[in-house]
Amino acid sequence: EVQLVESGGGLVQAGGSLRLSCALSGATFDDVDLGWFRQAPGREREGVSCIVGSRASTYYGASVKGRFTISRDNAKNTVYLQMDNLKPDDTAVYYCAADGGPKSCTYYLTLGYGMASWGKGTLVTVSS
Repeated sequence: EVQLVESGGGLVQAGGSLRLSCALSGATFDDVDLGWFRQAPGREREGVSCIVGSRASTYYGASVKGRFTISRDNAKNTVYLQMDNLKPDDTAVYYCAADGGPKSCTYYLTLGYGMASWGKGTLVTVSS
């Protein structure tokens, strides 16, 4: 069974930074695409960023491009989301997700849902 556990959320002031981590177990890490999604109160879940398993190519939603960076550490089976210059609109529960294909994570990034396995989420609150 694939399990994903997020950590690193918290309260930060606007303009600050946070780094989220997501540890994966139960799957071969190199074979899966990994994504970060978020859901704010009263809003639909949206795709934030994803990284392709084999090529480590990275993709970002328009609202976070240039501020957030996704990376993966295959030795630790962990994917990270470095979030800089945070804004109050970034306040949301952030979810990590994984999928072994065949669709690329970019497909799910656009949809905002649909990857095979999900973590329980970690709350990020950005104060103004």
